[in-house]
Amino acid sequence: MDIGFIGAGNIGFPIVRRLIGAGHRLFVHDLNPIPLKRLQAEGATIVPSPAQVAHSAELVMASLPTPQSVHLIVSGKEGLVNGSKIKCFVDLSTTGPTVAKQVAAELESRGIVQLDAPVSGGARGAEAGTLAVMVSGKRKQFEACEPVLRALGRVFYVGEEPGLGQTMKLVNNYLSAAVLALTAEATVMGVKSGLDPEKMIEVLNSGSGRNGATVDKFPKSVLTGTFDYGFAAGLMYKDVSLFAQEAEKLGSPTWIGTMVRQMWQFTCSQLGPDADFTRIVQINEQWAGVQVRARRSIKAPTAVQG
Repeated sequence: MDIGFIGAGNIGFPIVRRLIGAGHRLFVHDLNPIPLKRLQAEGATIVPSPAQVAHSAELVMASLPTPQSVHLIVSGKEGLVNGSKIKCFVDLSTTGPTVAKQVAAELESRGIVQLDAPVSGGARGAEAGTLAVMVSGKRKQFEACEPVLRALGRVFYVGEEPGLGQTMKLVNNYLSAAVLALTAEATVMGVKSGLDPEKMIEVLNSGSGRNGATVDKFPKSVLTGTFDYGFAAGLMYKDVSLFAQEAEKLGSPTWIGTMVRQMWQFTCSQLGPDADFTRIVQINEQWAGVQVRARRSIKAPTAVQG
């Protein structure tokens, strides 16, 4: 199948590679020429604009960092709405339900169907094909696209209403952000008191404190000191902020989330928005004067999504 794809970043790049590996022909656009050269070497056709992507394939997918960037590639001067071939737009980005509904309405006025299909699992999940893909939109279009989406990981259809996939992703990342921040606080306190970091993580993963941070992120990127999980702190702050905005519109309380959001905002201000999100532990480490690091090499347990 011919597939257009916009966004060759940390998540988009391995997704494009998986789609090429699944036998699809990819037409790819990104503002960064470096990943495009690598994808071209693997068989992708590079095109100069979103509009050209939409001239090349009936199915167009995107993986972009912000709601603003999605708006631009859809309705900008060289946007998807100007394409002659596009029939379906699958947005793998995290934009929030408000933007998803706006984009869906604009595309529908041009005869184009949107599926919002944000993903969870990070760059590692994209490489391994183990992403969780949360899809909402017209069921008929979902069923037509499902075989393509299965190449990315496990696919969940959450409803027909535009934006429900985005809401599901915000719920997921809100919890992921909270447990990562809390695990950072808890483990730093444990190390400060004299506990061995590896033993602490081992115990947590055998008890009720087990979560996505203890099972996956800390063993892979914190205990090792590599801080290379592949997701930016600024993006996590963006996702938590989107959740808070939607919750406020719905009149749903976020008392605990307010503190979590402030912690991510502070992390970005201290380390920069491009810092790997596992570096949030370094904020607590600096205050406490300790480090949560392994004293020997470890083998990470089986990951949980989030």
